[in-house]
Amino acid sequence: MRVEHARMHAKHRGHEAMHAEMVLILIATLVVAQLLLVQWKQRHPRSYNMVTLFQMWVVPLYFTVKLHWWRFLVIWILFSAVTAFVTFRATRKPLVQTTPRLVYKWFLLIYKISYATGIIGYMAVMFTLFGLNLLFKIKPEDAMDFGISLLFYGLYYGVLERDFAEMCADYMASTIGWCSDSTSSVSAAGALWERSRRVPTARRR
Repeated sequence: MRVEHARMHAKHRGHEAMHAEMVLILIATLVVAQLLLVQWKQRHPRSYNMVTLFQMWVVPLYFTVKLHWWRFLVIWILFSAVTAFVTFRATRKPLVQTTPRLVYKWFLLIYKISYATGIIGYMAVMFTLFGLNLLFKIKPEDAMDFGISLLFYGLYYGVLERDFAEMCADYMASTIGWCSDSTSSVSAAGALWERSRRVPTARRR
């Protein structure tokens, strides 16, 4: 054993310096990449938001298919189909008067569902940490998996919903010319929503 240990040290002699260099290169790469991302976000926020949104939307699809997470895949397909339809309506020119209401209702619904899912998942995790799952004869592994899954669903679809809502608001505001330097796309979308609510009343009068 001593001979084998000595041979191992002789074989890997000098690797400590190589490992230190690899760690330094990794840290430098992370710092440079972070600086580049910050500069990209500050100088070209529109392209940055589009690229990051597309990656966050599409990349999980690869892992779900590879690992056979069919439940997530089904929810992802349903969310993507409805969101694609809503986004398609929001990017049409001229803008239909009922589109702002549709966009507002859909993303508000997703926000409420994501918020409630995240809260339930957080409570499940905390109850598991305090051992309250044993009162219902639920295994800690099952309770923790349930809570973490709900937390993931809430965070993932909540972030996606926010980014898609901002993108749709930008498109709608730019379509009717309400977006300026002093008016954010969110406030413009709110004005569009108020206008769409008044349309049926004006027609009845």
